[in-house]
Amino acid sequence: MTTGIIEKVEDVTPTVLRAMSGADNARLRTVMEAFVRHMHAFAREVKLSEAEYDLGIDVLNRIGQATHDSHNEGILFADAIGFSTLVCLLNNGNAGATETAAALLGPFWRANSPRTANGGSIVRSPTPGPELFVACEVVDVAGKPLANVEVDVWQSSPVGLYENQDDTQADMNLRGKFTTDAAGRFSLRSVKPAGYPVPTDGPVGDMLRAQNRHPYRPAHIHFLGFKPGYKTLITQVFVDDDQHLESDVVFGVTRALVGDYRRHDDGERPAADVRAPWYTLNYRFVMEAGEAILPKPPIK
Repeated sequence: MTTGIIEKVEDVTPTVLRAMSGADNARLRTVMEAFVRHMHAFAREVKLSEAEYDLGIDVLNRIGQATHDSHNEGILFADAIGFSTLVCLLNNGNAGATETAAALLGPFWRANSPRTANGGSIVRSPTPGPELFVACEVVDVAGKPLANVEVDVWQSSPVGLYENQDDTQADMNLRGKFTTDAAGRFSLRSVKPAGYPVPTDGPVGDMLRAQNRHPYRPAHIHFLGFKPGYKTLITQVFVDDDQHLESDVVFGVTRALVGDYRRHDDGERPAADVRAPWYTLNYRFVMEAGEAILPKPPIK
């Protein structure tokens, strides 16, 4: 007859697993049993000391304490250990078997971006930098254009800050919500984004410094496509000449996500008030059939 009394170290894991086995939710049982097995195996493999255990608990507590309405340290931590990208690739592109345009959400998406007309600008306050003209199309896996896809767009400014990090930018600057037309297309006007360091004033920053890692993300624009009957597409398209493409601190760069940001110094201007140089980006997104679920915004 089994009991909950621990006689030796080998008893701990099976005793915990037995205690959890009565959960009604089968998926909860599967996930938690695997979690416990792997966590216990991890402690055994590295022979985790009590001081290291205390440090780990302190880091978890600090992650929670560092999370607030305008910053999510938990997502940043998952990003910085490659966990977010792993989960994304496992769940997209035919369960990770094929290339996908999906990518991690990141910690800066906000709901309720301003609805913006096709071709409209997402620059909502003075934002110096080279202008960027983006033209995209959204199709299904067979290449058929998808109309009426709601596409959220958000990016950092040319100084590497999102508007919620920067008091000099207007609320919702460099954010917008577009709707694809009958040909599955949407377009917008913005400024070329810059790479930036992730916040390093919390436990994630401590981890990066201890590992001698830089905190930089390569320049990119985020896109989130939503349409009933299709799996929500969360992605980002990277600037192809960024110096940190091969060393993204959150491991978010896949080959499919490197865009062709073309510089123009002359030729026909996309608008009368454009000054050289300006950039263009053309990109095609593919959405898979599935359940349309919006993620929980990491910040308000």
